[in-house]
Amino acid sequence: MKIPYLNLKAITALHADEIQTAVQTVVESGWYLQGKAVQQFEEHYARYIGTRHCIGVANGLDALTLTLRAYKEMGRLNEGDEVLVPANTFIATVLAITENHLCPIFVDVEEDTLDLNIEALKQAITPNTKALMLVHLYGRCTYNERIQTWCHKHHLLLIEDNAQAHGCLYGSRRTGSLSHAACHSFYPGKNLGALGDGGAVTTNDEELAHTLRALANYGFSEKYVAPMQGRNSRLDELQAAVLDVKLKYLDHENDRRISIARTYYNNIKNQALRLPTLMDEGNNVYHIFPVFTPRREELQQYLQDRGIQTLIHYPIPPHQQGCYKAYNHLSLPVTEKLAHEELSLPLNPAMTDEEVMYIVESLNTF
Repeated sequence: MKIPYLNLKAITALHADEIQTAVQTVVESGWYLQGKAVQQFEEHYARYIGTRHCIGVANGLDALTLTLRAYKEMGRLNEGDEVLVPANTFIATVLAITENHLCPIFVDVEEDTLDLNIEALKQAITPNTKALMLVHLYGRCTYNERIQTWCHKHHLLLIEDNAQAHGCLYGSRRTGSLSHAACHSFYPGKNLGALGDGGAVTTNDEELAHTLRALANYGFSEKYVAPMQGRNSRLDELQAAVLDVKLKYLDHENDRRISIARTYYNNIKNQALRLPTLMDEGNNVYHIFPVFTPRREELQQYLQDRGIQTLIHYPIPPHQQGCYKAYNHLSLPVTEKLAHEELSLPLNPAMTDEEVMYIVESLNTF
């Protein structure tokens, strides 16, 4: 049996007819940027997330970068301010901070839950700390009311990196609506993925939404009038049309992801593997299903020999990257251990039960 880590062709084929119709409608309209398809998707996604505003942008990194930039334009952040960020994250989260000449303060995470270490978070704050970037990594909701109360107490902006958690819940609320602003990526492999790049910001803050729209359109307040130095960062009509089709099926496909994850949790018995703490249903939409073992390379090769493709997320933490030499001296032991032990199993709505059980059996015989 051959099981790819992610078969985007098969996932797209689940809604091929509707996607082709939506794309053809855009092609025939003759309007390819800043048109009805983007407006419609923004309205639908804001309603789905539970916010007043959704601003489409070119990609997830732009969503992060422009949000921080908008807060600078609004006077809520200034160059040199500190932004708390989980050390265990994809580098884009940190790139957005440093591109805005803000200072990332890396906070270690808990080994079992993968959540921020609250004690480390409390110790990291200084008078220069102005924001917390909360990352719902792997599809797990990392928000809780203690974090919200702590941010309120210290007058911190709370920003969600929701790139991996589309549709995830905290109680009855969705991630992407739990903070001052949330940043989303629609990279093709995401739970809600486009057929190219795309991103968005969701917020209830009207001033932030207005500022973001201007910054993403050259800084224009009106055509050819630029009070701010902006950039060209647009979600295009074709991608918006595709996303609007796929949004209708997101909860159903997340349910399939949850079902596969439940099978993994119930049936993986190999004591050589460590699984993250099981979350309440709905609090994790399983964008990535990680297992951890100090024998990662051996396990990956074993699975590859059995036709199962796996990936590693992420082998080098941001604070150890060459582009962040100023932070290479930091010791963040849990994040570093996770980086050396993490292996991602196939998990997506196009998988069959037979494939899932074959993966389980292969893990148990390792």
